[in-house]
Amino acid sequence: MVKKHIFRGAATALVTPFRGSEVNYSELERLIEYQISGGVSAIAVCATTGEAPTLEDGEHQRVIAFAAEKINGRVPLIAGTGSNNTAHAVMMSKEAQRNGADALLCVTPYYNRATCEGLVRNYTEIADAVDVPVILYNVPGRTTVNVAPEVYARLADHPNICGVKEASGDIAYLAGLVSEFGDRLDFYSGNDDMTVPALSLGAAGVISVLSNIVPGEVEKMCSDWFAGAHGEARDLQLKYMPLIRALFSEVNPIPVKTALAEMGFDTSELRLPLCPMSPEKKRVLIAEMERAGLL
Repeated sequence: MVKKHIFRGAATALVTPFRGSEVNYSELERLIEYQISGGVSAIAVCATTGEAPTLEDGEHQRVIAFAAEKINGRVPLIAGTGSNNTAHAVMMSKEAQRNGADALLCVTPYYNRATCEGLVRNYTEIADAVDVPVILYNVPGRTTVNVAPEVYARLADHPNICGVKEASGDIAYLAGLVSEFGDRLDFYSGNDDMTVPALSLGAAGVISVLSNIVPGEVEKMCSDWFAGAHGEARDLQLKYMPLIRALFSEVNPIPVKTALAEMGFDTSELRLPLCPMSPEKKRVLIAEMERAGLL
């Protein structure tokens, strides 16, 4: 079975800028252009970094439609549409396709903690409902559920399920998944501190938070690896490790929105229950940004 490859390289999990109670669309366009000019291979909106849990359904879809219009086919647009309610995920996925998404990113259902059978049924219903490729998103640190290999074994041959964002943080687990299912699914690192290790195991790229602020560098990390310049890719990974730690010193996307604001973007606003970064950790973040030459 030949499946569609959504992207190869770096996809940015884009923040959602707010002004007061509204999405700041002029700043969203500015962020999109910053990413495209930086050379990223894809852009993901309305996912974890985009504060999707606090977006109402209507504005969630408006962000997708706006991004599709502004990107205008220059890179693939990936839309987060997952939910812990399968019917809601199906509805959001169908709407996202209508609004111009090229692919969907569907998080494992959270809080109600589905069984393996429930996960298979959830993802099958979503993938059956759309005609665009679906990326499964495994992030047990947020959902408390780690997708078991038996789930991938049952989903890997679905024609619309094309990839996995693997954010368990377990490199040995990723190695086993790529070994068993890498011929049928593209695997993407969901952890910026594991981009090069994941690429070394055969991952197709990364869905990145770091690339919000250094899109060109994260894309270069991937392209260097694919070109055989493994030392250069490794050096970039190591160079940005202190900044990556600072970007995850508080819950994402608090630090990355703070970092973008320091760079002159209008991204300082967060929606509760997220709140401004602590002064101490913000000082560390700014120091690492200065060390990396970003300020």
